[in-house]
Amino acid sequence: MSRLDKRIALITGGGRGIGRGIALAMAREGADIAIAELDGETAQSTAAEVQSLGVRSVAVQCDVATRADCEQAVSTVVDELGGIDVLVNNAGWSKSPVSLLDVDDEQFERTHRINTLGTFWLMQLCHPHLVARGGGSIINFGSGAGTQGLPGQGPYAAAKEAIRGLSRVAANEWGPEGIRVNVICPFANSPGMLAWSKIDSKSYDATVRSIPLRRVGDCEADIGRAAVFLASEDAAYVTGQTLMVDGGMGSFR
Repeated sequence: MSRLDKRIALITGGGRGIGRGIALAMAREGADIAIAELDGETAQSTAAEVQSLGVRSVAVQCDVATRADCEQAVSTVVDELGGIDVLVNNAGWSKSPVSLLDVDDEQFERTHRINTLGTFWLMQLCHPHLVARGGGSIINFGSGAGTQGLPGQGPYAAAKEAIRGLSRVAANEWGPEGIRVNVICPFANSPGMLAWSKIDSKSYDATVRSIPLRRVGDCEADIGRAAVFLASEDAAYVTGQTLMVDGGMGSFR
């Protein structure tokens, strides 16, 4: 028996990068997967990949910065797959590095709407469905931008630290209902990371050399399997935690 048999997972930003890696990793462990993605075509292609692994999958076009889209996504998943056991709030957005003195209100508000509000809305919307199935797992995403205070990442750092705060509150409030809430801070070979490696190979190579494990994480094999752990019974006594899946990079800064 696989670790996520009979579980239903909703993954935002699941069409590519880390979200796709998590979708494939969870599907290999028997979970049915809902891909909520801004790009409908990418959602469909990843859902097809997931189905090829022998589980059910549904693609939902969703802009997490719009509450109505989040409501529709949750409703569609429940109607088509039968419920929700795992919520993965992976979708996010960040602008190219900008110093705090140059950040305008529009950038700050958009960053928080996509990252913080999208996560908050989906946590609220999925809560009754998690309770209805006896509890479950919420996996939110933080970032080294926040835990390390990376220069040029003020709005994103603030949004990601807000998510960690929400996650700790939810872990306390919803724990008695059997809902576990944890955070992953990843460092992986997402499309954005690969683009950076080509645009500024010198900085990219220097960063990789600073990682104790001397490599960038794989979206499926590293981040995906960590998410499988947090969603599974192996982590039945783990909640309110931030798991740094970054090769040790954030541990020494």
